[in-house]
Amino acid sequence: MALVSVVGATGRQGLAQVRQLVAAGHQVRALSRNEKPDLGPTNADIETRVIDLYDRKTYTKALEGSDAVFYNHPLQLRDSRAELAGWIGEAAKEVDAKRFVWNTSSWIPDKPGDAFTYAGNTAGINALFRSGVPATVFGSVLFMDNLLTNWARPFIVHEKRYVYPHKPTLGANWISLDDVAKIMIHAMDRPDMEGTWMNIGGPERLLPPQVAQILSDHFGHTIKYDPCTPEEFGDLLVGALGDSMAEAERKPFAAGIAAFYNYNNNAPTKPFEVNTEAMMERLPGIELETLAQWVARQDWSDTAHRPSAG
Repeated sequence: MALVSVVGATGRQGLAQVRQLVAAGHQVRALSRNEKPDLGPTNADIETRVIDLYDRKTYTKALEGSDAVFYNHPLQLRDSRAELAGWIGEAAKEVDAKRFVWNTSSWIPDKPGDAFTYAGNTAGINALFRSGVPATVFGSVLFMDNLLTNWARPFIVHEKRYVYPHKPTLGANWISLDDVAKIMIHAMDRPDMEGTWMNIGGPERLLPPQVAQILSDHFGHTIKYDPCTPEEFGDLLVGALGDSMAEAERKPFAAGIAAFYNYNNNAPTKPFEVNTEAMMERLPGIELETLAQWVARQDWSDTAHRPSAG
């Protein structure tokens, strides 16, 4: 049993990691900016500590005694990826963590061509590896759990529409956050994965109409794929984040999201696609769930516990 500190434990990604770490029998320490973080319904004995990513003085106390550190970079701090990854890597090395696992939450450039904002992941990986902490990095390309957020679920449940900014011909290897967490846990005990990074995705490459059909099959009525523009999606995302985002940050953030999805829809690098056959050769024993399996086990009700932004 290892003591694993999860940075960003109250977000949807961190909550999945906490959940899977507990299921795997590890001791978990949840780290967030809040002294009393909302970790949802759990009976597990989970220690909590405060960490402020922009206050390096909070790092050592938060991480001390950790056997491993799971890091989730905040969506709203995209431009600070390299700086923060390097800083927290240095702190993890200082407390003698045996493994640092970073979920970049997005594709890591692995081929020539314009990398757009994804180049920040490369810079962050370089900074993390230079810190000297034994690290493994996963670029999870697109989360099934996004469909449960306030910018997606209400349309599906209340309006029978699947609203997303993907063009109808855009293929994507959606992956569940629980599977991301299982892969991160798997990497902790893999000496051959120290100092490595890889992109990860789910077992199916789906087009938006196929996603809509899977949702339709589950709910028992037609869910129409109704694509929004990247600009509309930026506004939806800002609205979902609510009071967690300062007013001055809203317009630039929305514009950044719009530019991001305009790139994703047309990029020859295809950042939502993963060679899952090659991926699974490196991750033997991991069974990934399909989108239909994931959809079937979710609570789609309005009363379910949900983290920030749904």
